[in-house]
Amino acid sequence: MSSGYSSWEESESEEFFFTARTSFFRSPPGKAKRSLQDVQKEKETHTYLTKEAVKEKIQIYNSDVTDKLKMTLNPCGVYTGFIKVQLELCRPITVRASENPGKHVNNNNNNEAAFYLPKGYINTLHISSTNTVREVIEALLRKFLVTDNPAKFALYKRCHKEDQVYMCKLSETEHPLYLRLVAGPRTDMLSFVLREHETGEVLWEAFSFPELQNFLRILEKEEDEQLQILKKRYAAYRDKLEEALGGVWKPG
Repeated sequence: MSSGYSSWEESESEEFFFTARTSFFRSPPGKAKRSLQDVQKEKETHTYLTKEAVKEKIQIYNSDVTDKLKMTLNPCGVYTGFIKVQLELCRPITVRASENPGKHVNNNNNNEAAFYLPKGYINTLHISSTNTVREVIEALLRKFLVTDNPAKFALYKRCHKEDQVYMCKLSETEHPLYLRLVAGPRTDMLSFVLREHETGEVLWEAFSFPELQNFLRILEKEEDEQLQILKKRYAAYRDKLEEALGGVWKPG
């Protein structure tokens, strides 16, 4: 498992590229009413602590921290701290060719390349209480020089309650550091996960031409790998059958 560190303040000046439209997914048909879970999540998002309560929470949080990733309260009431985000990406990411965060897939030109990030890759971000989910996603993509549209990704929170694990997608306006403060520093109680959007129909026209070319190359590569696996499997079956036939068949 790998880890990295990225300061929000340092990454603000970096150039960022968009390669697709923001409207990445079509909305499911007939979606008119919000669910009870969405309403409850919205209430939780807008339930903020007073300055005194924040100060007390930070003191408790820092006393429980086992590493050096503590929170700092500024005089204006804004606090800064660290969150760890696990990257669980199924599809390759497109990065500027000077960066190599994972398994190389293919170059689409001299400036970009596609990579699979290792399973369970974790990155540590230094952010403030004012940073939203969308800003955190953008900071993560800048960290790895990813040129994919941030609208393709979503940030989830993984919670542990009564021996059960719950995954909940966060809205773009929520504040991850506030959630971290309220939950405490234990990642077994609350952790953050970056994934691709999994709901709705993919708008293929939202991808750039090099990205679509990469997907075709990857599909061809995976198809060839699966074909070779099937050929080896059936070749092994054939050998076993011929061996069995040779054992039971006798001339005459």
